[in-house]
Amino acid sequence: MESMVSTPARSIGHYLSLVKFSHTIFAMPFALIGFTMGYLESTKFNSEIAFDWTLLVKIVLCMVFARSAAMAFNRYLDRRFDAMNPRTANREIPAGVIKPGQALIFTIINCVLFVVTTWFINKACFQLSFVALFVVLFYSYTKRFTALCHIVLGIGLSLSPIGSYLAVTGEFALLPLLFSFAVVTWVSGFDIIYALQDEQFDKSNKLHSIPAALGTRNSLMVSSLLHVLSAGFVFWAGYEGGLSVLYWIGAVFYAMLLVYQHMLVKPNDLSKVGIAFANTNGIASVVFACFTIASMILARL
Repeated sequence: MESMVSTPARSIGHYLSLVKFSHTIFAMPFALIGFTMGYLESTKFNSEIAFDWTLLVKIVLCMVFARSAAMAFNRYLDRRFDAMNPRTANREIPAGVIKPGQALIFTIINCVLFVVTTWFINKACFQLSFVALFVVLFYSYTKRFTALCHIVLGIGLSLSPIGSYLAVTGEFALLPLLFSFAVVTWVSGFDIIYALQDEQFDKSNKLHSIPAALGTRNSLMVSSLLHVLSAGFVFWAGYEGGLSVLYWIGAVFYAMLLVYQHMLVKPNDLSKVGIAFANTNGIASVVFACFTIASMILARL
């Protein structure tokens, strides 16, 4: 009986590991910022509009489905390279825990669930869902022909704030777009740091990345520039939105953590890449979102 119960649990765990479900924490806080902006905007002239919990659930589900599809497809497409790379050889597909066909089916299921969920949000989200899927799935091919693959990844995750805002209001606006630009430059910057681990492997296997093209030191400079831009967009958003001091506390904290991760990673010492990538960025997004959402809500009270 114990074996029968534990087997499905282990299978779920394998798929959660396949898509690095814990990394959902990077973009999800920005999706919640977009939702909050959209809700507050829609109630600006009609305070009697009820808070829509079901819409929030749909947005969260869209985030989970789209990201799961993208990650599973990436693992499926890169399975041969993952098997050759000592750093990734223990991933689920090369290790034989999940078969390639199973990963592809998992990708298709999540794509369908994503599109169906957008259908129940609004027409604009449904129509743009195919564009969003193309972007997040196309990323997996980019490393085969361009070092700008990090930017494409950033664009994929940057759809979260503007997409959430669109789900609530049905229209675009400058403020959520600024947060999307902040995500593009933030994610691109920390993905370059993460890719430093595979610089030599990428060169040997004719894969494209900023580290493979520019080397460690120059790549860190590019990453730093992108993170300066990210902080700039965050500050611009605060100015554009006329947000309170609470927001600026979160914005400064966000910028400080961007600086901190660059203090952790040195051209001659990549031992703390994992801490800089996962811990620092996860904390930065969650704390910044908490201060931002609190600032927006308190401004309306």
